[in-house]
Amino acid sequence: MSKKLIVIGAGMASGRALEHLFDEGADYDVTLFNAEPRGNYNRIMLSPVLSGEKTYAEIVTHDADWYAANGVTCRFGEKITAIDRAAKTVTADNGDVLAYDKLMFGTGSNPFIIPLPGHDLDGVIAYRDLEDTELMMSMGADNKVVVIGGGLLGLEAAAGMAARGADVTVVHIMGHLMERQLDEAAGYLLRKALVDKGITVKCSANSKEILGENGKVRALLLDDGTELPCDLLVMAVGIRPNIALGQEAGLAVGRGIHVDDQMITSDPDIVAVGECVEHDGAVFGLVAPLYDQAKVVAQTLMGNEAQFVQKEISTKLKVTGCDLFSAGDFADGDGREDIVFRDPARGVYRRLVIENNVVIGAVMYGDTADSNWFFGLIKDKTDIAEMRDTLIFGPAYQGGTPMDPLAAVAALPRDAEICGCNGICKGQIEDAIAAGHTDLGAIKATTKASASCGTCTGLVEQVLAVTLGDDFVMPAAQSVCGCTDMTHEDLRRMIKSQKLTSMQAVFQECGWKTSCGCHVCRPALNFYLLADWPIEYQDDPQSRFINERKHANIQKDGTFSVVPRMWGGITTPDELRAIADAADKYMVPTVKVTGGQRIDLLGVKGEDLPAIWKDLNDAGMVSGYAYSKGLRTVKTCVGTDHCRFGTQDSTGLGIKLEKTLHGSWTPHKLKLGVSGCPRNCAEATCKDIGIVCVDSGYQVSIGGAAGMDVKETELLIQVPTEDETILVIKAVTQLYRENAKYLDRIYKWLAKVGMDWVKDQIEDLDNRQALVDRFELSQSVYRHDPWARHVDEQAETYQPLANLSMEAAE
Repeated sequence: MSKKLIVIGAGMASGRALEHLFDEGADYDVTLFNAEPRGNYNRIMLSPVLSGEKTYAEIVTHDADWYAANGVTCRFGEKITAIDRAAKTVTADNGDVLAYDKLMFGTGSNPFIIPLPGHDLDGVIAYRDLEDTELMMSMGADNKVVVIGGGLLGLEAAAGMAARGADVTVVHIMGHLMERQLDEAAGYLLRKALVDKGITVKCSANSKEILGENGKVRALLLDDGTELPCDLLVMAVGIRPNIALGQEAGLAVGRGIHVDDQMITSDPDIVAVGECVEHDGAVFGLVAPLYDQAKVVAQTLMGNEAQFVQKEISTKLKVTGCDLFSAGDFADGDGREDIVFRDPARGVYRRLVIENNVVIGAVMYGDTADSNWFFGLIKDKTDIAEMRDTLIFGPAYQGGTPMDPLAAVAALPRDAEICGCNGICKGQIEDAIAAGHTDLGAIKATTKASASCGTCTGLVEQVLAVTLGDDFVMPAAQSVCGCTDMTHEDLRRMIKSQKLTSMQAVFQECGWKTSCGCHVCRPALNFYLLADWPIEYQDDPQSRFINERKHANIQKDGTFSVVPRMWGGITTPDELRAIADAADKYMVPTVKVTGGQRIDLLGVKGEDLPAIWKDLNDAGMVSGYAYSKGLRTVKTCVGTDHCRFGTQDSTGLGIKLEKTLHGSWTPHKLKLGVSGCPRNCAEATCKDIGIVCVDSGYQVSIGGAAGMDVKETELLIQVPTEDETILVIKAVTQLYRENAKYLDRIYKWLAKVGMDWVKDQIEDLDNRQALVDRFELSQSVYRHDPWARHVDEQAETYQPLANLSMEAAE
């Protein structure tokens, strides 16, 4: 008869322990409780979810099928409230009492909240789980956000919110950022990179009080009297092991739940793993030791010998696009020497701390390719006397002459760590290759190397290349999804060259692995067919994201955001009255001015959408397409109408452009700005397409960004007239539609094709006109107001939220 194992907490450590148990064929009947209403997901990847680079579905580690296949009884959204160690039972918060043979604590940690006055105000949160992330994602652009904490978690929160358009300030009590991982010089470089991305950073700043108004956060007050206004305040100042339940059960605790080398608590039938434990005086927050604990606890539950040993730990991170590495002890001290390399132009910094001809610490910023080699020197206490002169340049330069990078990887010993998150060394990868696992996907599946944070992917591929030699094939570009091996580029070429005008034709001709695609490929395929065959192909609404299907942005509570269009940011008293009447009639809880110069009605119930659309339509207002992969807004200044510096009618041009591009579908959202003079009040130089009016005409630039990446537009062309400006923008929009990968913003597309190629296409007058003609043809088919159409047809069917399969972070 199977023994009963109850696991409290479905986190990364307990999840990995279950993987090891099931892989070894352990005979346990497992019941898994989790206070969160979900199973195991990769918390390391919450920051890409926050920034919009990933969706929650992409970071799920164990889905319902995995739990079902392994016979796990899932009690998600349920807490254990009591443990009776004598009776060997646990009590759930609904009163259920369950018996166990073995009990595993995986309760993780709680975020530390500084007990400042005002810390309990609405709008003060930690950044710890999916709920925190979703709350942050629900904040609209142009909100002010203050993040207390300049460690990794705080900077990820800041970067994610900045990517969503928020005005972000980081407050850090220490003199430089990430002081536990970085020395002062590297911390300075990181701060400079963050400031360049539009994030304000205040170091040596001490928080005094959180100020509120009507129960909601209003500002953070520093002890020097500075007030930092904010709509959201995020505390990211550390974590504390979650030991309350263990303490109440009478287990031995300190900072964490005490465990021995076998991860056994003071009760022989209870084990613990992860951030909740304390081992030999240490508690743990990085994933690598947690995964080591998971291996040991699984062996312990199977009755095998295993021992958890604390190891030297390195930290290899990517914060807001900046590569960082630190290991060992890099503090100043008597008898210690530094070797420092700086390349300001490339933003590269390396510092090695040496004592008695042994590297005892390393800090790297901007280029961490050699980090594993340096970490090996620290762990092995290697005598570096003979390579001292070239040491700072890494393994490729030992011996005085540059070495091929693959030769440097080949020279690494088998015990050299490749994947820090999962503790995978070079020898384990070589053994997996010898067993027939000869590509990156197979290595991930069998060893977990590069399967967590992904920063070691390039190194894993180099080990594959060294081991396989000529048999190694560098991975091709990523396929559209699991339904096909084709890349986005291959798919578009196939659609065009073979004149494929339906989804079924694509599935058939391209050898799709499923007959109808999936939620990842169908939106992309739908767009490509729309862009290439606007006459022959008919839009498939069910192949769009939920926001596009609903013609409104879904909010975290299941309500919707409705944004009527205000052409060029211009409105009238009648329109404002119509918005106010709609807000009153449908009890809209929040009415907000957006960064795109229009008004957002937040909290509209799904069943009220057709009626509120009709009321706004009756007042002459149409959908603002605030949910679309298409034109969002054209931001304008007042230009020559009112401003004494205006050189052209920027407002009038913005309205014409918005009416011209209204309803156009594009690979990703499209934002424009028109500034009436080089003072650039409409911020045109950080839009996808920006127009700056000058005395001699109009400067059209493209490829700006103000999110996770902050980029200034590049000048495409200057033209003398308004009409020619509109033609150029039609043409470049069509060029983008016909050639860009789905979900690539213009700046990402531009990086692939190059500005010179785009200029050649636009400056060729015949080609420009052909692009304009194709743009206008497409607009003649698909340009409409979806609100009016659905009101007229009364054909919209509202699905229960639980059944929405195409939902994505917008």
